[in-house]
Amino acid sequence: MKRLKGMAAVCVVVGVLACWVEGQVKWELKAMAGPPKVWPATQASEPGMRAIFYEGLPWKGKPTRVFGWFGLPKGYSGGKAPAMVLIHGGGGTSCTRWVRLWNERGYAAISMDLCGKAFGKTDGQGTRHDTAGPSGWDDSFGQIDWPIEDQWTYHAVADAVLANSLLRSLPEVDAERIGVTGISWGGYLTSIVAGVDDRFRFAVPVYGCGFLGEGSVWAGRFKSMGEAKAGQWLSNWDPSQYLEAAKMPMLWVTGEVDFAYPLASVRKSYRLAKGERYLSVQPGMQHSHPAGEVPAEIGAFADQMLRGGLPLAQCVKQGMDGRKMWAIFANKVQLIKAAAVYTKDDGAWQKRKWVVAEAELEKGRASFAVPEGVAAAYLMVVDERKLVASSEHEELK
Repeated sequence: MKRLKGMAAVCVVVGVLACWVEGQVKWELKAMAGPPKVWPATQASEPGMRAIFYEGLPWKGKPTRVFGWFGLPKGYSGGKAPAMVLIHGGGGTSCTRWVRLWNERGYAAISMDLCGKAFGKTDGQGTRHDTAGPSGWDDSFGQIDWPIEDQWTYHAVADAVLANSLLRSLPEVDAERIGVTGISWGGYLTSIVAGVDDRFRFAVPVYGCGFLGEGSVWAGRFKSMGEAKAGQWLSNWDPSQYLEAAKMPMLWVTGEVDFAYPLASVRKSYRLAKGERYLSVQPGMQHSHPAGEVPAEIGAFADQMLRGGLPLAQCVKQGMDGRKMWAIFANKVQLIKAAAVYTKDDGAWQKRKWVVAEAELEKGRASFAVPEGVAAAYLMVVDERKLVASSEHEELK
């Protein structure tokens, strides 16, 4: 077994309570490195796609199977294609729409269900099958007294690792060109997977991050669990316990007012990861599965990492000169404008009102004279492809 680096302890904030809890999770990575057994899901069909079950980890001593949709690039005519593992969000399931999006971008892709459902074609559909593992998302909080290997997060992360192993075994897929992305709870899982499975070439968490004990939408849930159980859950399953082991390039995509994952927690998360960092904080971005699938930055980042495409702009340095905020962006595609996004509000990040104002842009350097009373702000640039790159936000009060 491999014990994850960085699992020493986690500080749990529940109201005014804080405790430190030793992490306990171990991963059978060698056992998951080989391709899982696969069976056709003959009850489901979709033109141009394969409906499959693959072998998951045992749950409560019984075998499990994971349902998924797999598709090859549109117009595929042979050779080794780059590929994506797609991790759906809460309330969702395997999704043909998302697979098709990546197929149209030129990628093989698999979207697997993580909660024991089968045959869904769009987000939220599907029915639970008789070879399912544990139910997930919010149900995982109530599983904290179960054995580690029976809890949902353990299985969901393993399902993504096994999906990677499956793709790597396919003759149509280039095993050295596989990325992973996930949305909401799927972004949360992507943040863990990035620290567990270093075979992925890159990772893109959308919305999801770590530090769920610090102002996330689940703060009330952690409080109701009590200090000890909340601490145990966060010690085992918070992405902050895994991100330090993430060495691949990562693109973080979110909105500044995301209701679930506060911007401050996103920043603490991407600062932990050790690989090359790209950031795209998009003003007004709505939290939904369809909204999290389509940002063009994600497809461009995949092309950059796997197909030699032109890179996204990347903030390489930033700072404050008095009240003037500045950021320098490395770019190979012409930048056409810059903006500052700021708030004068304090309190919960999800409830703050933000203003978008024009910023100065000269040779990759964006700058903005920050008005008095601003509590937090960041800079963003837009390139000629209309792709957004951001600086870290600065907290000014």
